[in-house]
Amino acid sequence: MSGWTNEAEQRRRTEPPLPPELSPRRAAASAGSGSGAVGGVPPQPSYGGGSGGDGYGPPSTGGGRGRGSGRRPGSRARIVKFTLLGLVVALLVVSVSTYFWADGKVRREVDLSKVEDRPTGGKGTNYLIVGSDSREGLSKEQEQDLHTGAAEGKRTDSMMVLHVGDNGNTMLSLPRDSYVTIPAFTGQQSHKRYPAATHKLNRAYADGGPELLTRTVEYNTGLHIDHYAEIGFSGFVNLVDALGGVDMCLDKPLKDKASGADFPAGCQTLDGKQGLAFVRQRHQEADQDLGRMRNQQKFLSSLAHQAASPATVLDPFTLYPVISSGLDTLIVDKDMSLWNITSMFWAMKGVTGGDGKSMTVPISTANLPTRNDGVAVKWDSTKSKQLFAQLKNDETVTVTSK
Repeated sequence: MSGWTNEAEQRRRTEPPLPPELSPRRAAASAGSGSGAVGGVPPQPSYGGGSGGDGYGPPSTGGGRGRGSGRRPGSRARIVKFTLLGLVVALLVVSVSTYFWADGKVRREVDLSKVEDRPTGGKGTNYLIVGSDSREGLSKEQEQDLHTGAAEGKRTDSMMVLHVGDNGNTMLSLPRDSYVTIPAFTGQQSHKRYPAATHKLNRAYADGGPELLTRTVEYNTGLHIDHYAEIGFSGFVNLVDALGGVDMCLDKPLKDKASGADFPAGCQTLDGKQGLAFVRQRHQEADQDLGRMRNQQKFLSSLAHQAASPATVLDPFTLYPVISSGLDTLIVDKDMSLWNITSMFWAMKGVTGGDGKSMTVPISTANLPTRNDGVAVKWDSTKSKQLFAQLKNDETVTVTSK
């Protein structure tokens, strides 16, 4: 018996250990103790390919944290968080930089505090938007090419009051040939006092600039003008070209030698030069100035939609030139912030897109002969007063142009 025992003990010491699956006692002991020796038995190599990756069997699919398990749990989530944080910070920096860059381009040159005898403020916000015939920035060759003429100074080519309120936005066109009262004013150059007189509306701008024009609009409408914005020929052309042109569909051919307009019927893309000719032409229209305002509203609608389209807003190679072209020649009042400009633009886009009302002040006489001003248009006294009251009180506009 003693010999057998010695022989078994000798064999146990010299032969390699059995795999765990062939030695249930050792497998159980190993599983129960984790690492280290159990009863003097050294730890056995894994044949199941555990998380350490040193076994001979197939890899373990467990979620162990040994040397072969890759990144620690949560490391991927942290990478995603830091990446998103970096993108947000970068976007914030670009947005803030763009805001200050654009804000620095705004020309705040109109001082509405100089306007005399202003009406009390109503409800909502009123913008006076003016398209002038300023040739600023144009060479002699460009003046000839654009059919603008070479007249000195500036006159108003178009005027609109944009009312933004809780009961719908309204864009009201004011014919430049409107026969209105220009209130008493002091000349900018002569410093003389001139009495109130009846003239065409665009005479106010020629005599006293944006401040007198604002006062004249306020005097004849009773509306308090909160902000003023003006763009000239050069800014208009550059803005349209920066957009890559504006798409227009014409019901009939359009030709006007004075403005240079010459377009066939049908849909087409107008560049800056062609767009300026389109909005300035009036000799083909039976009602001339009123017909021109309809074309201006139609063009403005297409321009606003293209400027606010994803293809423009999400493409910096288009967006930045558009912003630069628009702001370089945009003249506004001293209290108008970039936020106000943006709000004005989006309101215009909404109105011209059908989310609001676009109209002309009601007219009673379209071709009124005057003593010194040629042919003018006269507002319908009853309907226009009702319209101005609805705008002042921010009521839903029920008055129509006709």
